[in-house]
Amino acid sequence: MNKAIRTVCAVLSIAILSIALGLFAQHLKNKYDLASHPKKYSEFVEKYAAAYNVPEDICYAVIKCESGFDSTAVSAAGAVGLMQIIPDTFTYLCSLTGDNYESGMLYDPETNIRYGIYYLSMLYDRFGVWETAFAAYNCGPSRVDGWIRDGKVSESGRLTEIPIAETAAYVERVAKAMEKYEKLYDTTEGES
Repeated sequence: MNKAIRTVCAVLSIAILSIALGLFAQHLKNKYDLASHPKKYSEFVEKYAAAYNVPEDICYAVIKCESGFDSTAVSAAGAVGLMQIIPDTFTYLCSLTGDNYESGMLYDPETNIRYGIYYLSMLYDRFGVWETAFAAYNCGPSRVDGWIRDGKVSESGRLTEIPIAETAAYVERVAKAMEKYEKLYDTTEGES
């Protein structure tokens, strides 16, 4: 009988230890996920996401994928700041808002987030599907217009083919990051 009790105790101890280790591993994963998907610059994201009607999860996902939240980031193509805006695009957007900013303002987090979200909202208004807007954000709306003219779009406005591998990968990365933000922060924001 003692042997049976010891066996049961050993099995229960192993089960409890396994559960505890599993919970600890999940806790570490959640901490890693939160650290790798932060909500930095939330005061600006919240302000301009509301102003331009862009879900916050999309804004954070784009910032994460574009710069990893590095306000000093500059791409090989010359895109600048948190949301990696090309200076010519910034000049164009400023002409629409009536602002007279110098391209150096793209390093300012608030300015970069404001114009990045504004541009996302314009692209969504133009294409009507977030994934298509992400493609345009990455490679330019003129290319996406060409793909649509070439029939590379479904009836719902989703691109069925993205001929540029970098853009296809970008769209997938942003969509996955957006889903991760929704899950981590338990939001219900999605496609408008």
